[in-house]
Amino acid sequence: MRVVIQRVNHAQVAIDSQVKSKIGRGLLLLVGLAEGDSEAVVKAFAQKISKMRIFEDEDGKTNLAIKDVGGAILSVSQFTLLANTKKGNRPSFVGAMRPPKSKELWEKFNEELRSTGLQVETGVFGADMQVDLENDGPFTIVLD
Repeated sequence: MRVVIQRVNHAQVAIDSQVKSKIGRGLLLLVGLAEGDSEAVVKAFAQKISKMRIFEDEDGKTNLAIKDVGGAILSVSQFTLLANTKKGNRPSFVGAMRPPKSKELWEKFNEELRSTGLQVETGVFGADMQVDLENDGPFTIVLD
């Protein structure tokens, strides 16, 4: 599993120019699931992300978790995060988990995040989406 975590002032997902989901301050998560990932893996990632202290406190130190700032999450499934670019010029995606198992685990991941008390909005699995965001910082972390 690989998750790109972007701290945002706001973010949204549109499909065919129609906004599907949007959030204000919080985290945009680009989520890639790999062959061999399990429910235990997605649960651990959700717990880690929910507690990650990457928001600034009153002293300007990254000391607050998303709950501490009343933030929300926008979760977008993105299998291309598992691209292997070691050979040739065309990325290989053989390491990415195939649907429908990847959809099931992505939905489980989102449920786990919600179970921590977070507001979680989502993109649409497998859709051609346009993601718009204003990165805060910028502050981006890759978790794998």
